[in-house]
Order: sequence, then C-alpha cells, then structure tokens
Amino acid sequence: MSQVAIVGYGRFGRALGSLLEAAGIGYRALDPVADIPEAHRANSFQELVAGTELIVVAVPVPRMQAVLENLLPHLRPEQLVLDVGSVKVKPVHALNAVLGTRVPWVGTHPLFGPLSLAMAERPLRVVVCPNPLHPNAARQARAFFERLGCEIIEQTPEGHDRIMAHTHALTFFVAKGMLDAGSGVDVPFAPASFKALSRTIETIRADAGHLFAAIQHDNPFAAEARSHLLGALGAIHQELEAIPPEAEAPETPHLELPALETGLPELTETRELIDQVDRELVELLARRAELARRALQAKAQAGQPVPDPAREEAMVASRRAWAAERGLDPEGVEAIFRAVLRFSRRAQHTKG
Repeated sequence: MSQVAIVGYGRFGRALGSLLEAAGIGYRALDPVADIPEAHRANSFQELVAGTELIVVAVPVPRMQAVLENLLPHLRPEQLVLDVGSVKVKPVHALNAVLGTRVPWVGTHPLFGPLSLAMAERPLRVVVCPNPLHPNAARQARAFFERLGCEIIEQTPEGHDRIMAHTHALTFFVAKGMLDAGSGVDVPFAPASFKALSRTIETIRADAGHLFAAIQHDNPFAAEARSHLLGALGAIHQELEAIPPEAEAPETPHLELPALETGLPELTETRELIDQVDRELVELLARRAELARRALQAKAQAGQPVPDPAREEAMVASRRAWAAERGLDPEGVEAIFRAVLRFSRRAQHTKG
C-alpha cells in the first residue's frame, strides 16, 4: 500500500498520520479547518483520493453521511473506505446508505487515541466489523491495521456498541461525574484504587466534550447502560442509608484464595500480587522502549547526537532522589535504572 487518504485531520486524524509515517506509508489529508502539513495536504476530494487504495473517514459521526455523499463521485470500485468512529451502528448505517454495493467499505474502531499513542501504550487493538456486502473488505482492513502494528478483533456493529455502552461509555460517565463533583482534584495523595479512574478523568479533560459526547449520544445503547447504572447506584445508596449509624458494619463476602501446600493463603495472595506488579513492569518497559525509539527518530530528524551522557546522568540523579523520597535504597534504584537505560539503547535499534 503506497498511499492512504484521510478525510478529517482532527486529533485522531493527526495521530493516524503519525502511525502511517512510522510504518512507511504515505498519506494525504483533507480538512478545511485543520492545519495540515503541506507535504500531506490535499485541496479537494478529487486530489485526495487520486492514486489511493484506502480512504479513512475520520470525522464526527453526525457529519459522516454528508462527507460520504461528497466523497462518492470521486471514488472507484477498487478502493476501500473505512471509518474510525468510537461507535459503529450509526457509521455503518451511513456507509451502507451512501456507498452500498458500489464501493467497498467497512466499519472499524481503533481502541486507542492520541493520548495512548503519546504514552506508547501497547498493544494497539482495532475492532473490525465484517461487511457481508463486501466480503473482502474486512480482510483488507485487517491487513492495513496489522501493518500499523495493531491486533484485530472482529465484532458486529451492534455487538460492538453494546459492549462499548457498558464499558467505555459507563467509565467515561462515572469519570465525568467525579470530575464535575471535584473528586480527586488537586489532592496530595490518593489510594491505589483511585489511580486507574484518575487516568480516565485526565483523558476526559484532554478530550473535553468531543469524545465524551460521541460515546454517549452516538451509541444507541449508552442511555440504557447509564440508566441501569444509576438504578444500581440508587439502590446501593438506599441500602446504606437504611443502616442505623450505631449498627455494626455488615459483613461482606471474602475472596477465597487457593491455599498452597504450605497452608499459607497470605503467601499465595502476595505471590499473585507480585506477579501482577511484574506484569505491569513489563508493560511499562514495552512503553519505554517505544518512547526510546521515538526519541531516536526525533534526534535523527533534528541532527542531534544519539548518546547524551549529561541527560542520562541527570535522569539517574533524579531517580535516586525519587527513591530517597520513597524510603528506597538509592544505590539499588540507580542500578535498576542504569540497566533500564542499557535496555532502552538496545530497544532503539530494534523494531517494536
């Protein structure tokens, strides 16, 4: 694939462009209100799609049908059109209504965004919705995203939106409520149980209004999911209010853990938690390796030398200080980070 066309150069369109460049795939983009680099800018639909095999429509769901109608006169039957919306029922309906059997199309949802790409989170996953009208479309979409380093999940539009309503939409709904209520804002500490939700709150801040509105209003199953959640929370609230203040706290079921041969369930639990932390460390190392490769590319483009001893020594010094603040051995932490730096140097010259 030599060239991809992107209709819409908002936050995700730009992020997709960076993925294409990293994969060595050329692209052109069209967006009347976005600042597109001149090397990638198209000035009309005709210029955009000329010589391209794949067209990515990255516009808000309410605008999709109108954009497809403007795009249709310039498309050829051998091209493939796909959308990248965070909901699927409505985009697939628009694709079918406008393109039908005339031009191959497929609905997709990359389960990542600009923030997760900036933080080098892996793996990158994409939902692809097979299209009975164009049986090869899903296969072509799969090959395209796999070339970008993505893992593929196949799902129907309705199945996708139901799952997203009870996961993505509800998570953002709860996080938005906590954000508006001022929960966890500018606190000097927070329990570990809050950290994952705190990350979602920061994503809400970054995507203010745009992504939140899309996953709530454009998903036909989101309102039902919100209603069920509010009903469950209301019932829990009433149950808690009904407990007299002087009453003992009600017992809660305990999580049963399998005992080891030693008969020490605490040891089993601790070992499982260590395994969980180690898995998280490996995932963080994978993200750091990707960021190291990105830094190498940036240095090469800027003509800067790759080795930077002063920067590395400053990093080590700051990590020693962090260790001291947490009551850890600075010498031991320094040894770990010097090993991480050696790992990162090797990772810069290997493909992720």
